[in-house]
Formats: sequence, structure tokens, C-alpha cells
Amino acid sequence: MTTTAPSDVRPDPPRSAQSAPDGTLAEFGYRQELHRSLGRYASFAAGFSFISVLTTVFQFFAIGYAFGGAVFFWAWPVVLVGQFLVAACFAELAARYPISGAIYQWSTRLSNAVFGWFAGWIMVIGQIVVVAAAALALQMVLPAIWSGFQLIGTDPAPTSADGAANAAVLGVLLLALTTLVNTLDNKVLSAVNRIGVTAEIIGAILIVVLLLTHSERSPGITFHTTGGAESGLLGALLVGSFTAAYVMIGFDSAGEMSEETHHPRRTAPRTILTALGAAGLLGGLIVLGGLLAAPSLTDGRLAVDGLSYVLTSSLGDGVGRLLLADVALAIAVAALAIQTSACRMLFSMARDGQLPFSRRLARVNARTGMPHAPALVVGVLAAALLLLNFASPEAFLAIGTTCIVMLYLAYAMVTGPLLIARLRGRLPRTGTDETGAPLFSLGRWGVPVNALALLYGLFMTVNLAWPRAEVYDPAGGHWYFQWFTLIFLTVTIAAGAAYRVWRTRRPEPVPVPEPGSAETPTTAVPA
Repeated sequence: MTTTAPSDVRPDPPRSAQSAPDGTLAEFGYRQELHRSLGRYASFAAGFSFISVLTTVFQFFAIGYAFGGAVFFWAWPVVLVGQFLVAACFAELAARYPISGAIYQWSTRLSNAVFGWFAGWIMVIGQIVVVAAAALALQMVLPAIWSGFQLIGTDPAPTSADGAANAAVLGVLLLALTTLVNTLDNKVLSAVNRIGVTAEIIGAILIVVLLLTHSERSPGITFHTTGGAESGLLGALLVGSFTAAYVMIGFDSAGEMSEETHHPRRTAPRTILTALGAAGLLGGLIVLGGLLAAPSLTDGRLAVDGLSYVLTSSLGDGVGRLLLADVALAIAVAALAIQTSACRMLFSMARDGQLPFSRRLARVNARTGMPHAPALVVGVLAAALLLLNFASPEAFLAIGTTCIVMLYLAYAMVTGPLLIARLRGRLPRTGTDETGAPLFSLGRWGVPVNALALLYGLFMTVNLAWPRAEVYDPAGGHWYFQWFTLIFLTVTIAAGAAYRVWRTRRPEPVPVPEPGSAETPTTAVPA
């Protein structure tokens, strides 16, 4: 196998705005190795299942309500608008650079090899943390369905010692399953995603309808901090935005799967926007419905048990548990989709020889069209992170917030260089997709949309990473949890810098094909 070094990746390939049949990779210096078998709905499913509105709303509703009360709902539309600005920028890039490892590839081609490498490095580490955090979400629903799922202790609350430990056990079991699926044929992976997303959308619509028809109060309650901490309106919204910020990430997954998608220049931009739009609408309605249908806003249970409490209390155990089973399915599919996205990022960077053990990480199984080694790496590392939950219940929130911050920072490392490229006139504005239609473009709105997207992303990164003791270390005595996000991010960047220095002194050997190997090495086409 030969690889393309980052320095060989040109910011603007000669025909980047034109598409050869079905999105060939030859113009970017790569050979088609992943199996191209995904249609438009499968591409949409990749983005929607990463966002997984049921997974994340159920996982973080209690946190938003605990610190903001009912008014935290208004952080939702603000975050949705901000993320839609980012998604619009990504849609443009997905049309021009339909390559796996989207964040890494886009940032590299818009800036330089080193900056792009760090964007990819931060993104893939963040994705691994997201996988772990998503797997923890099972604790929010499975014990509520059946007490037998509480394998450790008796207290299912994720902030308790028993709940935190049990969440880790359930999460490891889920990761074992998703890792297995990620080593199968991508048609199987796509089928699981499509079925899971369809069930999630149906379940989300049912939950919205049932909650709104069981309302106990009017929407006017959302203008009050009822039930939340007395942190003032601004403080309530800033902390309440954690829920929305965690939900509305991962829409770029449609871009990650570009090399496996038919007509990616036409399909990926649309599915990036539709996945975010659908998740944003459904999630906002679920949050509103939960606030309106909750039996009580002041008994404390909404801030601890979240929406699981609302479903089982307002809709009855039978209906509530049935809907929670659908949420559990959504969580499993979300973990699968996030792990897949992380695998594609590892594969893309390894294909360029930019990671340790690139030879193994870049191998694609000729029969399944799947890179197996990245799936194992992501699964094992995510499972290892789950062990932090045994140390202290606060690790649950620390892990979840860390992954959000890292993804927001990686997104800014794309929107920033993209804005500079716009101002310098380097972004291609012409060309057609596979059907002959013009590529998706923001046109004259590009600069203002891009600038707002960058400012929003930087603001949210700071907001989410801010070491609030009342959020990250409510019990006190664990300073490292209060500063966990900044510590983890600093360690990630330092480790990346150390590897870059080591690599310049001892370059990764160029992999070569192994005779008789069942796995096909990914070969870059010489520029």
C-alpha cells in the first residue's frame, strides 16, 4: 500500500468542483476501496443516528432542567440556529470534497497539513469519547424498563455510585455489540442504521404526540426557571444549552460516509441539513412536551430521572416502557453510528500515513469493504473510558461534556479556515454534481453565514468548557472533575504534538501489500 502524505494533499485539487461518475476519488489521490452502496436515506440515517435525538435528549434533559428549570427550553432554538449555520458551511464542503474523514480532509485542504492533522486528531479523540458517553445513556432507560437491568446495586440514578457503575457495565456490553457490527459488511451496517433510524423517528413522533396530549400546563411555563437552580436567567440558559449542544452534533457523519455513498456531491449536502433539521425539530418538541406533561416541576424527580420519569408517570408503565424500549434501540444505533464515524476518521488519517500503526488502520477488507482495525481500536478505547464511571458518578457529566467541547473545537477548525478561504477567494464556487446540477453553495451569503458559524462555535466551546464547580463538581472535593474538560483537551493536544515531533524524527514506514492477504490495502493514486 502507498499513502499520500498530508503535504501532498493540495488545498484545491484541479477538478475539485467537478465530479467524475459516482464520486470517484482519483482526483483527490485515492483509490476507491470502501464499498459504495449507500443511498440517500442511508446517508440521512448516518447523520440522524449520530445525532440520535432520543438518545441525547433522554440522557441530558435532567441536567438542563436541574440548572435552568423550564426556561432551559429556549436554549434549544438558539443552538439549533447556530448549528444550522455550521451545517450549511459543511454542506458546501461535502459537495466539493466527498472524502471519508471529513473534518480532517476539509481542514487540511483549507489550511495546511499540520493544522488539518490537529483538527482530525481532536475530532477522532472527541468521537471516541462521544461513543463512550452515548453508551452510558442506556442507564437512563434500561433500569426504568425493568429493574433487572440494574446489575450493580439498587440505585439506578446515573449520578449515584450504583448507577454510574451499572452504566459502565451496560455501556461495555453495548460497545462489544457495535464493534462486532462495525466489522461486518457495510450493507449490514446500513440496514441496521436504516431500521434503527426509522424506529427512532416513529418513536419520537409518538412521544411528542402523547406528551402534548397529556399536558398538565401551558407553554408559558417555559418562561420561568421553575424547578431549576437559582442561577438567574442568563446562567440558566448557558448551562441549559448543554442539552441542546450535546444533541445537535454529528450531522457531519453524512460527509464521513461520502466514499460509501452514491452521488455523494449531491446527496451528502442535503442529508447533512435534513438530518440536523429533523433532529432539531423533533428534539425541541420532545423537550417542550416533557415540560408540559411532567406530573410535577418541583418534586425534584425531573432534575434526576428526566424524561424517563415523565413517560412512565404520565403515560402509564405499559406505554411508557414500550417507548423507552424504542429509546434503548435508538441509543444502540447511535453508538453504532458514532463508532462508524470515528472508524472512518481513523481510516482516512491512517491512509495518509498520519497515525501510529497506519499500516493496519488503513487496511480495508476486500470482502466486506470495511476497515476492521479502526473498529476494534475505537471500541476498546471507548470501553476503557467507561471505567472512569467507577471512580466517581461525576465522571458521567465530565465525559459527556468533554466530547461536546472537542467536537465544537474541531468544527471551528474547519469553519475558521473556510472563512479565510472565502475572504481570499479560494473556495470553488462553480461546478456541478453527479446529475449535472450546480453544487450546493451559499453564494453571497457565504461570508456572513460562515462568520456567524465560527463565532457561535467559539462561544459555545468556551461556554461548555468553562469550569463551573456547581456543574462539574457539585459534591466538592474533586477539583479534577471541575477542570476535567480542559485537562483532557490539553493532554490530547500535548499527546498529538509529541507524536508529531516523534514522527518527524522517525517517519511512519510506507506500508506495502502483503502477498495473499484477504485485506486490500488502500492505495493512493499518484497526483
